[in-house]
Amino acid sequence: MLDVRFYRDPEGTPHIWQHGVTEAEVIQALTRQAENRPGKDESRIIIGRTAAGKVLKIVGVIDDDGGGLFVVTAFELEGKQLLAFRRRERKRGR
Repeated sequence: MLDVRFYRDPEGTPHIWQHGVTEAEVIQALTRQAENRPGKDESRIIIGRTAAGKVLKIVGVIDDDGGGLFVVTAFELEGKQLLAFRRRERKRGR
């Protein structure tokens, strides 16, 4: 199992809370990945679904040993981003 850690705001709360996303939802989306591609610098952009069907975009950095992920932010896809994701899925036949 991947060791998942979360960026915390200066107040000490996980940054993802500001986007209405919980730690459990991020872990669900990580286990149900639809896309995993390189981001800027050393980051990864992961798109996955929660058990409730939310589509989350997760930005994180994989540990050097590959055993963990530091989640910088995560948010629910909406609008044009969600439409583009669904279009890509249809193209892949999912």
